Amino acid sequence: MTEQTQTQNQGELRAEAPIEPKPDVQAAPGAEPAPVPAPAPKKSRRPLLRGIARWTAAVLVCGGVGTGAAMGITAVDRDRVPGLATESDGRWTYPKLALPALPEGVQRPFTTGNEGEIHHADLRKLVLPAPEGAKVDPALNGGWIGIDTYLTHFYADDRVAVKEALADSALRHIAARGWTTPDGTATRVYLLRFSSVAFAEAFKDDVMDTGTRGSRLPDGVEGETLDDSVKDVRLSYLSLYTYDERKPHGPEQTRWAYIQAGDTFAVVTQTRKGEALTVPFQQTVTLQAQLLG
Repeated sequence: MTEQTQTQNQGELRAEAPIEPKPDVQAAPGAEPAPVPAPAPKKSRRPLLRGIARWTAAVLVCGGVGTGAAMGITAVDRDRVPGLATESDGRWTYPKLALPALPEGVQRPFTTGNEGEIHHADLRKLVLPAPEGAKVDPALNGGWIGIDTYLTHFYADDRVAVKEALADSALRHIAARGWTTPDGTATRVYLLRFSSVAFAEAFKDDVMDTGTRGSRLPDGVEGETLDDSVKDVRLSYLSLYTYDERKPHGPEQTRWAYIQAGDTFAVVTQTRKGEALTVPFQQTVTLQAQLLG
């Protein structure tokens, strides 16, 4: 793991790269206040199933006014990676990313002093922004959404069961963003924050295990198969599960991912006429996982 270094300068995270675990950083006041202490969480140490994308590089800054920490990750030389020597590999151009400031006196998840793995930052600022050229869905513009809006993600037959699971899960917030790129790919990102890791994991288990049928499916999807396109992504303390719509499918194909990150559960879906493309899916899932890790 790259040694974390301290600096007073604010930097940025390029949207094509992995993030290493963050150091303890106190951020500027004014961000979302820390939540009321939750029940003792169950620690999540399940091994991550997917790993660092070899085609990414980044500079990350954590922190706020007066105190910051920057970590530079050496950029991968595209000419040394097979198939990535040109700009036509299908990646989208995302805005430069930076982790949001924290309230005073709290630490980022997965660091010393935050054994509860709580995301104290404003959840809305942890939702991945849309890439350049995309048209943002006005109903999913990065702000808070209600449970009924989130339920439209699921197959109609599953919505009642998911709503019941959420009612039992001590859910705190849902934030979401959706967009459509010029090639017709529709992306949806949902972040759900719970009162503890235990509640987040219980909801994840409900979504992913419904017996012989497998996980609860996205709307319009009839069957699933495991997706191994993100198999090289490794982010400490997170669990990542990715799926493809099983063939034969209709005129569109959907890929989706579930990310378990402490008290937060994320869902990323991409749907496209014909076939949902591999590279944008890899990139989008990896970047969203990095923001949560």
